[in-house]
Amino acid sequence: MLDYDFPLDRLVQALKYGHRLSVSRLFVELLAAHVTPEADLVIPMPLHVSRLRTRGFNQAAELARPLARHWGLPLMLDGVVRDVDTLPQAGLPWKARAANVRGAFRVTGSMEGLRVVVVDDVMTTGATLAELARSLKGAGAVSVENRVLARTPRPG
Repeated sequence: MLDYDFPLDRLVQALKYGHRLSVSRLFVELLAAHVTPEADLVIPMPLHVSRLRTRGFNQAAELARPLARHWGLPLMLDGVVRDVDTLPQAGLPWKARAANVRGAFRVTGSMEGLRVVVVDDVMTTGATLAELARSLKGAGAVSVENRVLARTPRPG
């Protein structure tokens, strides 16, 4: 995992907000260079439908699709729905982020006995990933591993 700092932060922003999908190839190569997860399924961090409409694509899905292929694992794009249109985590104080995403995800099918890998671009506090993992385990997943490109350093 890399630090979410210059120049990586600019590249992630180019992907997410500048629609520079070509940048995702570099990110996939960086993520694929790590050990293949012992898992049964890959799920990208879902976006709420309104954010998906605004952005036009889910950057986590753009990373998860080629990673799943590289790892030889099935990809599930519709296994989790983000029902709650939460405030962007980036604009919230660290301590408010867990409450912001609580109850945001709905798993649409059984994850009974599955080992799941969740793919996302950036982790800050881990609140969103933790909430998604809680939802997946509640649907029967035996383990949830997160693969993220970068981690935001804690302030101070």
